[in-house]
Amino acid sequence: MLILGFILICVTLHCNSLAEAKANPRPNIVLILTDDLDVSIGGMMPLVKTKKLIGDAGITFTNAFVASPLCCPSRASILTGKYPHNHHVVNNTLEGNCSSTAWQKTQEPETFSAFLQKHGTYQTFFAGKYLNEYGSKKAGGVEHVPLGWDHWFALESNSKYYNYTLSVNGRAQRHGQNYSEDYLTDVLANISIDFLENKSNRRPFFMMVSTPAPHSPWTAAPQYESSFPNVKAPRDPNFNIHGKDKHWLIRQAKTPMTNSSVEFLDNAYRKRWRTLLSVDDLVEKVVRKLEVSGELSNTYIIFTSDNGYHTGQFSLPMDKRQLYEFDIRVPLLVRGPYIKPNQTSPLLIANVDLGPTILDIAGYNVNETQMDGMSFLPIMTGKGNSSTWRSDVLVEYEGEGSNISDPACPLLGPGVSECFPDCVCEDSYNNTYVFVEVYNLTADPFQLSNIAKSIDQEVLEKMNHRLMMLQSCSGRSCRTPGVYDSQFRFDPQLMFSSLVPHRNKRRQMLK
Repeated sequence: MLILGFILICVTLHCNSLAEAKANPRPNIVLILTDDLDVSIGGMMPLVKTKKLIGDAGITFTNAFVASPLCCPSRASILTGKYPHNHHVVNNTLEGNCSSTAWQKTQEPETFSAFLQKHGTYQTFFAGKYLNEYGSKKAGGVEHVPLGWDHWFALESNSKYYNYTLSVNGRAQRHGQNYSEDYLTDVLANISIDFLENKSNRRPFFMMVSTPAPHSPWTAAPQYESSFPNVKAPRDPNFNIHGKDKHWLIRQAKTPMTNSSVEFLDNAYRKRWRTLLSVDDLVEKVVRKLEVSGELSNTYIIFTSDNGYHTGQFSLPMDKRQLYEFDIRVPLLVRGPYIKPNQTSPLLIANVDLGPTILDIAGYNVNETQMDGMSFLPIMTGKGNSSTWRSDVLVEYEGEGSNISDPACPLLGPGVSECFPDCVCEDSYNNTYVFVEVYNLTADPFQLSNIAKSIDQEVLEKMNHRLMMLQSCSGRSCRTPGVYDSQFRFDPQLMFSSLVPHRNKRRQMLK
């Protein structure tokens, strides 16, 4: 009798806990991350359904920026909530700590997914591109499944659409070039729907879907190969002009670009848009599935990108990596519980804020982590004070290059990289950013005029001091008031109290 009574008590308690969970369910969270999707040069135009189903149904942030305008460092910032100087991923190579064994040991245990899994409340799912060097034999191969993921479908290496390998919970699954079975964006959509159909309904879920689009090689699905036949890269005021008064990598671009370069980038621009139509379909499938299952009203859906892109701005043919609006500004759309529809926010958001926001949604105290970012959940739900929100963020990047000359551009010498077309280089090993640049984006949204020489020197000094402090900040110290905050107080000791040595090639910008 005692044993039966004990069992009865346990069952009763279990039932009560389930009843509580149903009465106050934790929200589900979906993060859809695109690859190289700009917002400054029209990247969101093809995503009609995405804007309607997420943006119009919730909030669109018009000033969302990345901590670094390159895939791997930016993705590391999303996952850890840290600036690059704290997660130490500096470029897309293993040597730059991209998915290296050092990253796996020191930073993967600090990701938001690791926190979610550690506390056991959320079931976690990942599908798509993780980090550029993921799957490298030198760092555990596809057998390595990072901490934090219950369901793991990760792309080996960089973005592809066909002929790729997925790590399915640590086992290699190879795909060919059959559209119905292998087109990656559609495969990710199908895997995501399968997860939603078969997951446990007793626990909330976090789902991250990371698409290859619109990253090169820009392979569209067959039904979209002829879309947008007349679209060209936008001829904005900064298109195909010399970037005067800017750092040396910008100044070395050839102006005007050759006709073949312009034709090449126009073609690439069209192809990028075509790949996004499949992303739009993916978003629609996920949203409709959640709607049919009755879970949409209790699910936050976040849509964003790892960095922006450029096609001809300042005569740079195409890439990212530069510290200008077109490369660092990204789309950020969110819908979910208590977020009113058709909202637009001009507040300054950094992608180091995604991790803290996800943990906040899940009910965790961000201050108990080492994250540099801050949760913007109160802003979305109307409970935050926008007047005390931050007024600056840090953007960092270190160069990527080789000590060997590019065979296609032997006259350039060693050190430069991404020199296409016409030997116009987008990056270099010693990519220093020592040229001071200041822009008034209200009067000069295309960043044509560097006003560093005419700005008030006291303001410039404060901005420089703030930059020095942020480049060594960690955790809460990254969230102190900025130069244009009323609470800003300049304290020289803050610049040096936690200052650590940095490689002298880091480029940094105060946004």
